[in-house]
Amino acid sequence: MARILLGVTGGISAYKVVELARLATKAGHAVRVIETPAALRFVGRATFEGITGAPVLVEEAERDPARGAYPGEHSPGHDPINHLELAARCDVFCVAPATANTIAKMATGQADNMVTAAYLACAAPVLVAPAMNNHMYEHAATQANLDVLRERGVHLIDPGTGPLASRGEWGVGRLAEPATILEAIEMVAGGAPRPLDGMRVLVTAGGTREPLDAVRFVGNRSSGRMGFALAAEAARRGATVTVVAANTVLEATPGVHYLEVQTAEELREATLSRLRETDLLLMAAAVADFRPADPRGSKISKEDTAALSIDLVPTHDVLSEAAAQRRDDQIIIGFAAEHGPQGVERARGKLERKNLDAIVVNDISRPDIGFDSDYNEVAILGRARELHVPRSTKEDVAVRVLDFVQELRIGAGARTSAKEGADE
Repeated sequence: MARILLGVTGGISAYKVVELARLATKAGHAVRVIETPAALRFVGRATFEGITGAPVLVEEAERDPARGAYPGEHSPGHDPINHLELAARCDVFCVAPATANTIAKMATGQADNMVTAAYLACAAPVLVAPAMNNHMYEHAATQANLDVLRERGVHLIDPGTGPLASRGEWGVGRLAEPATILEAIEMVAGGAPRPLDGMRVLVTAGGTREPLDAVRFVGNRSSGRMGFALAAEAARRGATVTVVAANTVLEATPGVHYLEVQTAEELREATLSRLRETDLLLMAAAVADFRPADPRGSKISKEDTAALSIDLVPTHDVLSEAAAQRRDDQIIIGFAAEHGPQGVERARGKLERKNLDAIVVNDISRPDIGFDSDYNEVAILGRARELHVPRSTKEDVAVRVLDFVQELRIGAGARTSAKEGADE
């Protein structure tokens, strides 16, 4: 079980963190809580102390009766510096709710309270669960600060969308549910090393939509389930995961970062802009091959159009562009939705032509797998070997794909070691 340090800041959703502390304690974790002075306006010390069985600290200069120990531990024989000792002993530090003000302080390195000081002193994994008004969350300054934290390795737990604290307000900014936050904490808490620890994974998922007019589009039936399953499995194996999600309505995985896009061009820009910082690219999205050449800015009226012809032009081949820009140590896996029995052979051609490490192909002519289905049956084609995965859930297919990736990493490591030995 993990030693969890919870940093509670001054947002109205602090009441949800009481339930988070209860769930974490019930699960067997040792929990300590630190609060900002503003957080005390919403939840007092006694509430958290009653749940965790440990003192709650607010001021850096105040004495900790537990001397930095977590529940179940022996206290040290001296009085340590509070924020240093709690941060040094924890397996994971989670700031929830994280207000816009606290996020800004963390991004700029300020340490004017227990929570921000502990953040700077913490060498363990850090999670941040933002909660605020939607306008504050969507403001460019807040988004820039979140990008800074993300680049520094902080795990962000995306807020939900729904009713907000202000009466009548609706939008993004609701604190993630306590069970979701705890799941994210448990995914990154210290323990046995995981096979993809330290790996940065970029997944594309869903299906792009190319506008025909202001309301209509050319698209496909991809739900994004395969890409979301790959992202969840990569996160479980320790990776830092970003999903470029095209028109999906699926449940997010805690700790995974999602970027919403609509068109092939938006997906291209989001993917290529993050490629340099990516170790593994899983291109599972169904990207449109063509788009309307001249989309209308308004709705095309049926009354004004006796017949309608649409000129289509090719979109960019995002996978080929990514492969052309790859680093030597990157792994790029393509996905091919082929139609009919010749699909595997066509996918082999794509594997060579696009210079991929592997390609995952499925037959979309079958109604029981692929688009709009929870199941898939695929062939994973690599350069050294091929693997057939019989009809399984997409979560099981994701396991097999990530197993294949780990084999590729081992092979790449062996080749690198051999080359370095030959160069000596």
